[in-house]
Amino acid sequence: METRLNVAGQAVQPILVMFPLGLFVMAVLFDIADLLGGPNILGALAYWNIVAGLIGGTLVMVAGAVDVVFARRARDRRLGVLHGLLSVGVLVVFAVIAMLRVREPDRVVSGGLFAVELLALVLAGFGAWFAGEVANGRAPAFARAAVGNRNY
Repeated sequence: METRLNVAGQAVQPILVMFPLGLFVMAVLFDIADLLGGPNILGALAYWNIVAGLIGGTLVMVAGAVDVVFARRARDRRLGVLHGLLSVGVLVVFAVIAMLRVREPDRVVSGGLFAVELLALVLAGFGAWFAGEVANGRAPAFARAAVGNRNY
């Protein structure tokens, strides 16, 4: 899948995706340290990493939408929409986590909410892998089946 949104010949979306992904990973690491007995400021740091990741993730979604809208082949558009839905799901889960953490005094996370956060991070990692495979022209078998030959 070729990209239309690039700077100096380099695609923008793969560059942008590293920021929210890194921020979400750091949020999970801060929460692990907080749950293992670290200071409560680690919970606040994790919360603000999630907020910054959501802002960066929104920028990534805009860049991805531009690529999908201007994709030449229908198969590329369908794969892009499939990846976009996966990414939106990750952002929604992290947004819910952030909203639930607002009510906590030091923005600390509970064990159950941490499990959801960890699951969202795994889903984000899967989405990044999927995007890399699609960008290199090697769509996984489940994606080829999902976007198969449609006659509409």
